[in-house]
Amino acid sequence: MARPLRFSAKQRKVLSWWYRDEWEAIICDGAVRSGKTFSMGLSFFLWAQSRFDGQQFGLCGKTIGSLRRNLLAELIPYLRRLGMTVGEKRTENLLTVRYHGRENRFLLFGGKDESSAALIQGSTLAGVFLDEAALMPRSFVEQAIARCSVPGSRLWFNCNPEGPQHWFYQEWILKAEERRALRLHFTMEDNPGLSARIRARYQNACSGVFYRRFVLGEWTAAQGLIYDFFDSERDAVETPEGPFSQWRISVDYGTANPASFGLWGKKDGVWYRTEEYYYDSHKAGRQRTDAEYADDLTRLAAGRDIERVVVDPSAASFIEVLRRRGFRVIRADNAVADGIRTTADMLRSGKLALCRGCADCLREIGLYCWDERSGRDVPRKEHDHAMDEMRYFAMDLAGEQECGFAAVAVERRP
Repeated sequence: MARPLRFSAKQRKVLSWWYRDEWEAIICDGAVRSGKTFSMGLSFFLWAQSRFDGQQFGLCGKTIGSLRRNLLAELIPYLRRLGMTVGEKRTENLLTVRYHGRENRFLLFGGKDESSAALIQGSTLAGVFLDEAALMPRSFVEQAIARCSVPGSRLWFNCNPEGPQHWFYQEWILKAEERRALRLHFTMEDNPGLSARIRARYQNACSGVFYRRFVLGEWTAAQGLIYDFFDSERDAVETPEGPFSQWRISVDYGTANPASFGLWGKKDGVWYRTEEYYYDSHKAGRQRTDAEYADDLTRLAAGRDIERVVVDPSAASFIEVLRRRGFRVIRADNAVADGIRTTADMLRSGKLALCRGCADCLREIGLYCWDERSGRDVPRKEHDHAMDEMRYFAMDLAGEQECGFAAVAVERRP
């Protein structure tokens, strides 16, 4: 038998809501580390195995990797301790669960972009659980909902807040009652396994819009400085002495707009932005060619062993020139909101450090603002060139390490 867990009143409601026929869906939103994901996952499997036999269900995350980390890594061992037999076919992204003589299949899906809707299309499901629903494209979420055609099927949504104009907030949270959805808003206090010390750590790790969303659990608009916690005079560092273990370069390519390159060196587990190249064709009065930019990047490398160059994915011609010069080039992940979250978390945690010699990067970070007029989480298209390539670097590093640095991907425990 599994060791009993302590559950808060709100978590107990998650575990039992499906006993009544009053609701067709449940929405759990709010702060990170608030205990909503584990309790929802446990409840989802208990409901499925109690109510159905021989059916298919959907388990959806932003990516299958994040779904495994955020939910299944901890939940599957607990289900087994409860007496469930859980078989996993990783190559097929499939779980088969047997319990009290009933067997059901659970298909794993990633809702990363608009093309993801095609992955779930055609499936017939008795229920779907969408983890990080607000990070998925609307087309994917609606396709997943449409697949739930089995009598008695129900919908399970879990997410951290975004902006108040987000479609999921407008269409599901504000309309929860008319959609017959039970909406439960979670705070860190709803997680009995989270100590006051750990809560304080998370509160100190965020500021501005990230604090209001991920600590307070508010659906709030992004406004003001993006990296409002960073003070160049206080937080910029001197370039460390001695050898670095790894070197990389990040690139935001520009012809009419400025081009920015950042040289990153790793030392004692920290990536330092030690030097930079910044060229503004408007100020210089002349645009530079791809070949000239490649020469500039080579001079920035200065004979160092550059592991990889992470480049703006739209710069196809420049990428080809760099590859011909012998550089290993990685096309950057240009997800803006995710990239800003990831960069902010890495800066605050000390995994990234900006050296005092990077004058243009330090200038931009003090000017980099949210575009409050857009109604979406996007920065103003100004003072953003070094900020873009720093974001490319952070996203590449997070993807490589699969550590979930971004606040939305924090590992969650009951």
